[in-house]
Amino acid sequence: MTDATKAKQATGHTVAAWVEDGMMVGIGTGSTAAFAIEALGARIREEALAITGVATSFASERLAREAGLPLTTLDTIHQLDLAFDGADEVDPAFNLIKGRGAAHTRERVVAALAERFVVLVDASKQVPQIGSGKPVPVEVVPMATGPVRLALERLGAQTALRMGERKDGPVVTDQGLWIIDAHFGPITDPASLAMRIKAMPGVLDHGLFIGMPHDVLVGHPDGTVQHLTP
Repeated sequence: MTDATKAKQATGHTVAAWVEDGMMVGIGTGSTAAFAIEALGARIREEALAITGVATSFASERLAREAGLPLTTLDTIHQLDLAFDGADEVDPAFNLIKGRGAAHTRERVVAALAERFVVLVDASKQVPQIGSGKPVPVEVVPMATGPVRLALERLGAQTALRMGERKDGPVVTDQGLWIIDAHFGPITDPASLAMRIKAMPGVLDHGLFIGMPHDVLVGHPDGTVQHLTP
């Protein structure tokens, strides 16, 4: 197991221990969230923990069902007790870049409905300013890809349409849309940039999450977890 994997496992197991019987839980997407899903499945089997989850993607839904987590949808519930998810970058103001897994639109919906939104990262994801190393994913209607790329470039970004790794053509999101990765470099005013991108015609959502977490758990290879709050 690599150091990064050990750190991810530590944060996943920590947040799983925070889940209480009877909770409605938002289930994040990605490798770090997968450890939390696995740990919750173990608690359900060993402790008869009764929880209900809402998954942020088809991938996390599949993992949750395999782990034995009962799932529902936002058609039947309208508030969550706790949601957990990973992030690509987090700054000291708790601004995030999310969307490496192309699930950021659903992740935002779930996070916004949670009384407590917990972000799980390893120390490599902590940066002085978001955008320092990761692009901002922008989910776009396919026919608007050209105009949106041009608008992002006018804001100073270098852009690329995200392509599938084991398929021909672009990555397709759970909503049937495409992803433009916009590299801005360090972002000095993420709140303003978030509003400008969201206002572009053809954009469904983007990966800038501004001050949303209630907790950030930073995992380390020795199994320790640093708990940060705003």
